[in-house]
Amino acid sequence: SPRDAGPQYWETYDGQLQRAEQEFGVPAEVILGIIGVETAFGQNTGSFRVVDSLTTIAFDGHRRQEYFRDELKELLLLAHETGIDPLALKGSYAGAMGLPQFMPSSYRRYAVDFDGDRVVDLAGSAADAIGSVASYLRAFGWTTGEPPTVSVQLPSGKEAELVTGLQRIYSVTQLRGQGAKFSSSSLPRGLCSVIELPAPGKRSKYLAGFTNFAVIIQYNRSTFYAAAVLELA
Repeated sequence: SPRDAGPQYWETYDGQLQRAEQEFGVPAEVILGIIGVETAFGQNTGSFRVVDSLTTIAFDGHRRQEYFRDELKELLLLAHETGIDPLALKGSYAGAMGLPQFMPSSYRRYAVDFDGDRVVDLAGSAADAIGSVASYLRAFGWTTGEPPTVSVQLPSGKEAELVTGLQRIYSVTQLRGQGAKFSSSSLPRGLCSVIELPAPGKRSKYLAGFTNFAVIIQYNRSTFYAAAVLELA
């Protein structure tokens, strides 16, 4: 299970994780959280030919066709620049590749050769995957040393109107003014969102999401995704 695979993976790649943390400022556990949620540490990277996935959605899909056409173009550029055979690349049904499930545009922009072999290989090199996740998060504004979320207690009856999901619209002062109580006194600067985490048969929990939470959402636009990554981290 990812729970056992995680510590094992950390032990195996501790050196690369420490180096990525030093170089990019992203904590090792957050890098592992993303690789764990994306592919269970490389156990499931997808078996579809990426070129087929992208072509199918780009020309026969029902949504975001423009986006997938762009990604198909990026795949061909990636293949041209790296000498990879575009027909050999395997990935998810939506065209995401390797341990960190990068789309082709992210592969071209943010992936890094972290093991020094002059090839950026997100499928075969754990080091490249680790460095690339850190590179991606830093590019989107990861702020070193700030917690992504802080638990928050919302005033009874006001929960529904205070939850914002993806939107970062509140200052800490505004939320306190509404009667919210934060679980920590040292809070990150800047605006926050309020996320609800429902639990079956229990009361929901609420989190305030700051800059670094918004950065993880850039990886996958879902508050549940970001919360899952941090839970695993």
